[in-house]
Amino acid sequence: MKEISLWLTEKIPSEAGSALIHNDYKYDNVVLDPADLTQIIGVLDWEMCTLGDPLMDLGTALNYWVTTGDPDELQQIRLGITTLPGTLSRSQLAERYAEKSGQDISGLAYYYAFGLFKTAVICQQIYYRYHHGLTRDERFPAFLDTARILIKAAVRAAKTGIV
Repeated sequence: MKEISLWLTEKIPSEAGSALIHNDYKYDNVVLDPADLTQIIGVLDWEMCTLGDPLMDLGTALNYWVTTGDPDELQQIRLGITTLPGTLSRSQLAERYAEKSGQDISGLAYYYAFGLFKTAVICQQIYYRYHHGLTRDERFPAFLDTARILIKAAVRAAKTGIV
């Protein structure tokens, strides 16, 4: 946590602009058209939205985007269907985003690492509440290990620059 926290603080990029950002954009927060599963017809779970750098939303989405080439530990915490045949890789998704938005994604490793870090912090908070008896959901004991896996991936992205 300390290593990635320092790196994120030292490498804060200039804002890529300002937009309404969702802050939790992922497959389970979108509604797909049943007649054409390639079309999004709704976006759910807007309570964390804010104004901010649009690349933060991309970094958060990529943090949930586990692909077949990712390490086994990331595969174990995968939440979505991003490993199905025909699914874009993280880099392909980022390139598509850049093509459609016109955004420069050359510093995307920062946003990806930040997304991983942010999700790890959320996992730690959930685990803390479980550990102290404030919630009883039996999925939550594993969240401490999930946070560790996410931080390891964030450090890897920071060191390699690879998304």
